[in-house]
Amino acid sequence: MTAAAPTPLVRLIRRALTEAGGWLPFDRFMAMALYAPGLGYYAHGSRKFGLLPQSGSDFVTAPELSPIFGRALARQLAQALDACESRELWEFGAGSGALAEQLLEALGERVARYTIVDLSGSLRERQRERLARFGERVQWVDSLPERISGVVVGNEVLDAMPVKLLHFDGAQWQERGVALGEEAFTWQDRPSDERPPHEGPFLPGTVTEIHPQAEAFIATLADRLQRGAIFLIDYGFPEAEYYHLQRHGGTLMCHRAHQADSDPLSDVGEKDITAHVNFTGIALAAQDAGLEVLGYTSQARFLLNCGVMELLQGADIPTIAHAQKLIHEHEMGEIFKVIAFARGCDAAFMQQPLGFTEGDRTHRL
Repeated sequence: MTAAAPTPLVRLIRRALTEAGGWLPFDRFMAMALYAPGLGYYAHGSRKFGLLPQSGSDFVTAPELSPIFGRALARQLAQALDACESRELWEFGAGSGALAEQLLEALGERVARYTIVDLSGSLRERQRERLARFGERVQWVDSLPERISGVVVGNEVLDAMPVKLLHFDGAQWQERGVALGEEAFTWQDRPSDERPPHEGPFLPGTVTEIHPQAEAFIATLADRLQRGAIFLIDYGFPEAEYYHLQRHGGTLMCHRAHQADSDPLSDVGEKDITAHVNFTGIALAAQDAGLEVLGYTSQARFLLNCGVMELLQGADIPTIAHAQKLIHEHEMGEIFKVIAFARGCDAAFMQQPLGFTEGDRTHRL
């Protein structure tokens, strides 16, 4: 049987490997696999988001699962907009535009401008179609301006940022990268001074991730936020749980047609590659840049604090069933967390934001 011809993305990565001497750090490989212009997973036109694989989608996010998610989040954002004396919302990685639509509907005239920062041209076009009825209130930018004021939201943004891989052989740490095998990409380790931020202990054979790009993103965002608040929703753990002995295989995972696999070196560009978030590292990066941590809790507790049960009163059974997946512990309720930061907003809000009134876990970061 003849092997399939390499795709343009695979050829691009092979050239990069050759130019780099035959080895690429995994974060560079992941960046190309996801974001290479016109070729990477998030840069081409395939459908990513949806409830079922029959739709041609690969995974579902909370806004696609239920509009109740956006309506509950909007209650927290409304409090933040008032406390920070702003009418401007920013969203990073807006996906299908579902969350933007829900927030704009729920917040109405509270939002004078909704700015989306998204690297994917194909996703921006879908967002434009979906949000056209909101007119010029919605704008798109390719990068951060030098200064921002307002309220920032990001749902499942950090998990898609490239990570570095580290391997512990029982005596020393090495950086795990990508090399060229005879017919496919293969793993190859190299000596490195990089270490996990946690002292361990670690089992021999441990493979784990560190997150310099996500932490640099937070530091840059914090540096440019003049006044406002940031709310980030994603799956992950505090540092002590992230680097627990039982998680010795790391958290790197791929998603395609609502199925998960652990091989990012196959079918490159045709599936999502993701890693859980180390929320302790994110919090420290924000604090080092001068932001205050408002709170950290599970998605379930955050949505309950924001009145999700009240929003479900009178809803039909399918609506309730989908919304329950947002808060059930074995669904999205526990694995997803919400972390928030702020600078220069009303003191009462800084001390008690709505979404963290009960069940705040900041002390566990």
